[in-house]
Amino acid sequence: MTTQSDSPRDFWTGAREISPLAVGVAIYGLAFGLLAVQASFDALQVGVMGGIVFAGGSQIVAVQRIVAGAGAVAAVVAAVALNLRLLLVTASIRDVYAGRPFWQVALGAHVTTDENWALMLVERAKGRNVGYWYLVGGGVCLWLTWCLATVMGVVFASAIPDPKALGMDFAFTAAFIAIARSLWKGRSDLLPWLAAALVVAASIRLFGIEPSWALILGGVAGAGMAGATRRG
Repeated sequence: MTTQSDSPRDFWTGAREISPLAVGVAIYGLAFGLLAVQASFDALQVGVMGGIVFAGGSQIVAVQRIVAGAGAVAAVVAAVALNLRLLLVTASIRDVYAGRPFWQVALGAHVTTDENWALMLVERAKGRNVGYWYLVGGGVCLWLTWCLATVMGVVFASAIPDPKALGMDFAFTAAFIAIARSLWKGRSDLLPWLAAALVVAASIRLFGIEPSWALILGGVAGAGMAGATRRG
């Protein structure tokens, strides 16, 4: 077993090597910022939200729920449910956090995303001894990119009299599709995705549950199925 590197210099290596992926993050960050304006978010609110939440899919779902009039509580719970998968992501690399002080664990967990997690695993598979600082470097790069792009999206949208007239109301859907596509890792994701989709559809069609809560149930079901299949 290769011992992971613990050099802070790996921070800059991780940031540099994830920069091509940061371009994609910037694109759907702009889309999120453009449409967050429709929920009456200003640049400061979007920047703070991105800095604290830092989860594209969850932020999109939360703002969509607010636009739909579901209320703040339902929006927050739906966003949290969608992000339950990150518990599995961070658990899969618990060796990275082992023995570290709390602030490092908290920082690493906050900036862990699908992109820098996957990049680190790919590099490890190639035989490189990358670890905590490589992961955090990539994560901080993506975090800064996301926050800047979302704020720029708000600034740009604020200068447009009617974003819907330009078809920008579709940007939420397009951005969410792009994020969902980036989360697909292969056949191992099929059962969790199907479980989530079926629970959401059944909740709405058969039981008449409000879509916000149906999304929450679907997120929990998908996370549960992922945990069960990967333990197996």
